[in-house]
Amino acid sequence: MIDYRIDAPLAIADILRVLDASGIQRPTADPARIGRMFAAADIVVSAWHGEGLVGLCRALTDFSYCCYLSDLAVDQAFQRRGIGGGLVEQLRAELGDEVSIVLLSAPAAMGYYPALGFAPAANAFVLKRAR
Repeated sequence: MIDYRIDAPLAIADILRVLDASGIQRPTADPARIGRMFAAADIVVSAWHGEGLVGLCRALTDFSYCCYLSDLAVDQAFQRRGIGGGLVEQLRAELGDEVSIVLLSAPAAMGYYPALGFAPAANAFVLKRAR
């Protein structure tokens, strides 16, 4: 049984563990940076198995028109159970039907997002970070 929570307090150690266990590439060697990333989020949806954090999504949004889904991570031991889709579903429910969700996909996850209803966008641009 998975319990989804909106903006629940998360320990940095738990966030780091889930990010590392998910296979997602984030600067987890810099816990302070991860802390700043999550502190600045407008909404964080977390997935719990009992008292253990097993998945999370972090988003930046105006709650009116658009939302950038910055992180979607599920511990590999819990993947392929619909938890990622559940996180996105909870995010969508919280945002409502006036808000578009956009994201940048890792190359290995390009086939995953269409299964959740995301459509590819050919009109996006990015200025990449230096580090």
